Amino acid sequence: MSYYRGIFKLNKDKKGWFIVFEGIDGSGKTTQIKNIAARLSEILPNEVNTTFEPSDGPVGKLIRKMLAGQIETDQRTIASLFAADRTDHLLDRKNGICRKLAMGNIVLCDRYYFSSYAYHAQHMDLRWVIQANSLNAEILRPDLNIFIDVEPEVCFDRIMANRTSFDMYEKKDILEAVRANYFKAFEILKHDEKIIIIDGNRSLKQVEDSVFDAVMHLVAPEKVQT
Repeated sequence: MSYYRGIFKLNKDKKGWFIVFEGIDGSGKTTQIKNIAARLSEILPNEVNTTFEPSDGPVGKLIRKMLAGQIETDQRTIASLFAADRTDHLLDRKNGICRKLAMGNIVLCDRYYFSSYAYHAQHMDLRWVIQANSLNAEILRPDLNIFIDVEPEVCFDRIMANRTSFDMYEKKDILEAVRANYFKAFEILKHDEKIIIIDGNRSLKQVEDSVFDAVMHLVAPEKVQT
């Protein structure tokens, strides 16, 4: 059996949990991942891994240069590279997400294919982007997609206050369009994906508690206090 076909078999019997955090830039999802990972590690026997996209693999590093404006390219090229980076992120023999799930780990990922749907649909048809990522969806759908919903104006203010450099998507009008595209994608895929929307306009602790509750209901419902 080839490694590629083996991954398909592994994921039918995977032992771990794959949870994706989504949101527009400045929504606070990266902070939430860090905090949730720490809390899970304290109470569960599973190893908890955090990761992100674009990945730190060779394709991901190329994408980051494009987003920073260091390499000029077409948006369709970026969208295609994101899909390729995602496949590598899943199937890498040493550190791939599928390998970690087969070991029984909990993997928390900062962005996955819904980010591509939301960001790249500004420049091309949304269904084209979904189709471009169809292989990745076949390989591994998240057990849970958590969307931290924050008003674009709030996110933009956070970005301006905390960054010294910005990528091509970190503009207020783009953030508004991306948020709208997220909800379009959620509607299209509502029967295929498990999606939870968390109000991210509240305090950091309130958001964290809501996210943690959603995660615990998935991975350890017997430990949830009612």
